[in-house]
Amino acid sequence: MQIPKAPETGCAWITGASSGMGLGMAKRLADAGWRVAISARSTEKLDAAARESGGQIIAMAVDVTDESAVIDAVRATETEAGPVELAIMNAGTYTPVDAESFDAASVRKQMEVNYFGAVNGIAAVLPGMTERKSGHLALVASPTSYRGLPRAAAYGAAKSAMVSFAESLKFDCDRLGLDISVILPGFVRTPMTEQNDFDMPFLMEPDEAVGRILDGLARKRFEIAFPKRLVWPMKITRMIPYSWYFPLIARVTGR
Repeated sequence: MQIPKAPETGCAWITGASSGMGLGMAKRLADAGWRVAISARSTEKLDAAARESGGQIIAMAVDVTDESAVIDAVRATETEAGPVELAIMNAGTYTPVDAESFDAASVRKQMEVNYFGAVNGIAAVLPGMTERKSGHLALVASPTSYRGLPRAAAYGAAKSAMVSFAESLKFDCDRLGLDISVILPGFVRTPMTEQNDFDMPFLMEPDEAVGRILDGLARKRFEIAFPKRLVWPMKITRMIPYSWYFPLIARVTGR
């Protein structure tokens, strides 16, 4: 598997990087010679990763829902490590949503973190990338964006918005000489998936997921979706009518 080549100047920036795939990507890129800025709200975990990296990783604590704080964090990062050449919008949260306990605040929070958090990050780095005509944007979405699934009304909606956002932005990125990728990993063993109370098909370890993501970024793929055993059945469901889809998913998930 390939890893994106480290630039002579500049750095990578990863949000949601205090654990799981985000931290795994940061460490793998740092080992490959990248300067990497990592962001999350947990300063303790970020600082520990920075100390262990020998100077390759920079800790930048920030709440991605705070637009001005994100801009300030990017400015500080670029002052210390050079322009952001690879921005991976990985911050995310998940809370199940169902009709019996519907909570608009929970839906709003998931949209703010999962979608607008990525939008804030892109707004902070895109002007510089556009001016340089160089840079790679990567947004971590989910196969839940392919079609609605039980209890994922908020999470799936945010990830669907992210995919549509990336698809639309790609036309401009192509014209401006920028790269953009949307990442759709299946179930990965992370703190976020630990709360799931159901069997997760084709559950992957973080190291395997990190390898697949970085390989896709190195190859400049727009869609980085895996594992295929999960992704392709989900894609196929988009072609079947609702009268078949709803009974099928209800039977498969027990909902």
